Amino acid sequence: MTGSVRVASPRDADLEHLWARLSAVETRVRRAVAARQATDHAPDDPLRGLYLTPEMVQGVLESPRQPPLQSPDPEPDFPASRLAVLARDFGLAPVDVEFLLVALAPDVDARFERLYGYLNDDVTRRRATVGLALQLCGEPVAGPGRFRFGATAPLVAGGLVEVQDPAAPALSRPLRVPDRVVAHLLGDDTPDPVVAGLARVVARDDAPVAELPERLGAGLRAGVTPVHLRDTGGDAGPMAVAALAAAGLGAVVLDVAALADREHPELPAVVREARLRGAGVVLGPLEPLAPERVRLLRELVALAGDLPVVLHSRQHWDPRWTTRPVLSVPVAPPPSATRAAWWSRALGGEPAFAADLASYRLGSQEIERAVAVAGHLATVEGEQIGLDHVRAGVRAQNGAGLDRLARRIVPAVGWDDVVLPEQTRQQLAELVVRARHRERVLGEWRMRPGGGRGRGVVALFAGESGTGKTMSAEVVAAEIGMDLYVVDLSTVVDKYVGETEKNLERIFTEAAGVHGVLLFDEADAVFGKRSEVQSAHDRYANVESAYLLQRMESFDGIAVLTTNLRSNVDEAFTRRIDVIADFPVPDAEQRLALWDRCLGPALPRADDLDLAFCAERFELAGGSIRACAVTAAYLAAAADRPVDMADVVAAVHREYRKLGRLVLESEFGPWLARP
Repeated sequence: MTGSVRVASPRDADLEHLWARLSAVETRVRRAVAARQATDHAPDDPLRGLYLTPEMVQGVLESPRQPPLQSPDPEPDFPASRLAVLARDFGLAPVDVEFLLVALAPDVDARFERLYGYLNDDVTRRRATVGLALQLCGEPVAGPGRFRFGATAPLVAGGLVEVQDPAAPALSRPLRVPDRVVAHLLGDDTPDPVVAGLARVVARDDAPVAELPERLGAGLRAGVTPVHLRDTGGDAGPMAVAALAAAGLGAVVLDVAALADREHPELPAVVREARLRGAGVVLGPLEPLAPERVRLLRELVALAGDLPVVLHSRQHWDPRWTTRPVLSVPVAPPPSATRAAWWSRALGGEPAFAADLASYRLGSQEIERAVAVAGHLATVEGEQIGLDHVRAGVRAQNGAGLDRLARRIVPAVGWDDVVLPEQTRQQLAELVVRARHRERVLGEWRMRPGGGRGRGVVALFAGESGTGKTMSAEVVAAEIGMDLYVVDLSTVVDKYVGETEKNLERIFTEAAGVHGVLLFDEADAVFGKRSEVQSAHDRYANVESAYLLQRMESFDGIAVLTTNLRSNVDEAFTRRIDVIADFPVPDAEQRLALWDRCLGPALPRADDLDLAFCAERFELAGGSIRACAVTAAYLAAAADRPVDMADVVAAVHREYRKLGRLVLESEFGPWLARP
């Protein structure tokens, strides 16, 4: 009968090497104990009970040794053991490894606690001290070995050994190996709990990568670090992980939000975790750290040393952020086919509504999170995932930063809720088409090259107040599945020089990170015509307009400007606007439809309600008609009856007064004396 051959696992080989090295430490400890016993001349000390006697030490020495500590003879070579790899990755000298083993011994074999207590001449000091480590490794106390425990030495700077009790004399300071390092040498790769709250660990993926990550990986292997990826609408976070994978490394991806929330995050533990795993560090986006917390970025780069670090952000790299030179590489947006593949992968196949997802500029991770939210929502509603669920998942990815600068509206209206001329509807439909296909036309086909131009779409809605401009913007947002953010210009315009531009820049910066439509209501307040410079006020007003001209051209989102008077808008803005939609005052037929829709199907109506009369006689815009309908509903509710003609006429009469219009018999006819 042929016996099976047992092949040792990598973990078994790692432990065998560790036990062999610890056995050598034990041999040196035995020699030190024997030397101490030879000079111990006070065996009858009455205070001997406070520490170990030589007889007790001899008993420890004669106690059964743990089988794993048996040192093979001769000791085999373990070039790929965890201890050897750790020494290489942390830049340890041979004497550093010996110091580490001396400090590690009590954590893997309790016998060393008593022996170290005896050698320290203090039963309570059960760890090796700096002086004891030097003694056991044959290093003179005044030699260069003692400086291997300095703050910048590899053992301490790398977080492998902690030198405790800094108030004690240098030679008496205890040495401790952190639990994470002990666990790693024993074969456990569970991340440190401190690190788990700051970062996530991504294992190395050997799958083929794209051209840019492959080139970045080659640079990282050659020692090019740190590297900054400037995200111009691409997928910089996963690109950073892919670049490290191309370099043969895993990734420790820092959570920027958790990092920014902590005053003193454990960055040394993060760097140590990356080195223990043979991984690089990924940090981004950097915007939450700049400029107030940029010191954390500087600290991370300094701690990492030659460890590969990949940073990413939407903004350009600022050389002042670190003292080390950083290579900044732009990351272009992926083609529409790639994003479609991400959606198909996340949804488990190509959905019927795939074409409606083309307008979203999401990265692969954002798509996965959006689909996860959509799945939860569909489960709660007991339905299959549909377009509405996915759109809700996309909106859930929007940050709250823009909410502090603009009013967020979740669209609740559609095409059937607006009454517009056919030409205006066609202009709105063109805006929707541009919003959906801008990635292909402006990105892949490069129809707006050079000059720092963005891939945004800008529209101007011009018409009198109440003609449906704001509601139409909400309809457009609903059609492309985005939120509407209405900018309150009263909070933007500032009397102090330069403050208006700063406020607008904050809005544009935050808008770049959300999936929404930006609405500048009454936009001529900031997009007005430039004038001849006759005073300092004119000069600064022109500076604001010039800034906006440049910023709108580089904007990557979807923006809608509304104005009551189109001629007030500077011609330079008009040239940069993609779609101009005119909103005329509704005619009688449109007013009839507006009256009917504003009163709605749920409101009870009296038999004498004559909407045709209202549409024919009262020349009101849609906003005024809606206000009249609401007022009439309140009058009917107060009287506890259906809305009748008297309620509507009374509401119109009040609206006329509000607008400052004359009440004429030619308009009100027989109802003039009723209100």
